[in-house]
Amino acid sequence: MSDNTKTSLNRREFFSYLTVGWVTFTAACAGFLGLAFRFSYPNVVFEPEMDFIAGGTADYAEGVDERWKEIYGVWIVRLEGKLFALSNICTHLGCIPNWLPAERKFKCPCHGSGYYANGINFEGPAPRPLERYKIGLTPEGQIKVDKTKIYREEKGQWDHPDSFIPV
Repeated sequence: MSDNTKTSLNRREFFSYLTVGWVTFTAACAGFLGLAFRFSYPNVVFEPEMDFIAGGTADYAEGVDERWKEIYGVWIVRLEGKLFALSNICTHLGCIPNWLPAERKFKCPCHGSGYYANGINFEGPAPRPLERYKIGLTPEGQIKVDKTKIYREEKGQWDHPDSFIPV
């Protein structure tokens, strides 16, 4: 047997281990503080503008216009002498329906809800019609859609003068 087996630390080794321990502890505390700091700030969700100019009334033919669907989440619909802005969010679970021009209806790909071009639900689990947004004309004659004001058919609000433009 050899007597060279070490049973105690010398001063230099002790301080080396102590330094490594403190650096590890400090790094762990800094990591936890960084996580706590990040947790205290909410995630930012960038949403489209809540109002926008949609051109003139002459820009819209009879039927559904999908040019604002991707950018603002709105369909501009011209039917029966009225121009109105429909929300593109299904009233069932919030999916985005598709406009099927051949069938003249909106069809939700998630659970099969169907809506007529005027927004009234007629098939599937959707509990109510699509919502309309406030729509009006600027002094220059341009269409302005304001998504902060919503009109619901089941509350009788579709007859409100701000829910459509007579054309």
